[in-house]
Amino acid sequence: MKITGISGSPNIGGNNERIIDLALGIAKEKGFETDKIFISQLEVSPCTDCGACKNGRECSINDDMAKLYGILENSDAFIVSSPVFFGCVSAQLKALFDRSVLLRRNGFLLKGKIGGAVAIGGSRNGGQEFTIQAIHSWMHIHGMVVVGDSAHFGGSAVKPVDSDDDGLKTVRDTVEMVCDTLTRMGK
Repeated sequence: MKITGISGSPNIGGNNERIIDLALGIAKEKGFETDKIFISQLEVSPCTDCGACKNGRECSINDDMAKLYGILENSDAFIVSSPVFFGCVSAQLKALFDRSVLLRRNGFLLKGKIGGAVAIGGSRNGGQEFTIQAIHSWMHIHGMVVVGDSAHFGGSAVKPVDSDDDGLKTVRDTVEMVCDTLTRMGK
């Protein structure tokens, strides 16, 4: 079973990438195969709603998203992390979400997969819940099974994450819930 971590931050080596590395480390310790998508290392252009993907599994935009479709489709679960940019997910992550419509239009290929969300803000109440809600909405639209941190919505941290013990606990709890749910469902 494979868990893919997605960092929606445009910043290389930043808080979101460190959180995804932490999350995937926990998953590996539990015996899961892992993969990661760091949006900071990719070019994913916004969707133009041209409709090309309604007639097949090809997007008319030639960029790195072409190689992400297979990673997304072949994963059993996701842990998605985004910085809070003006109260919501980053534009870069939103572009990936919008472009994933190809997978929905071609048989709901993410349906039934497990998903957990993490948001990292500049302050304790910096928009993390709205950001997590946006990530959850993407997951629900694909028909995924959405889990939280066993007490709330998911991982909610403050930068710098390395010194946010309370936030790191919610992240770890979210990863544990993703792993436990995936195991229970026997994907």
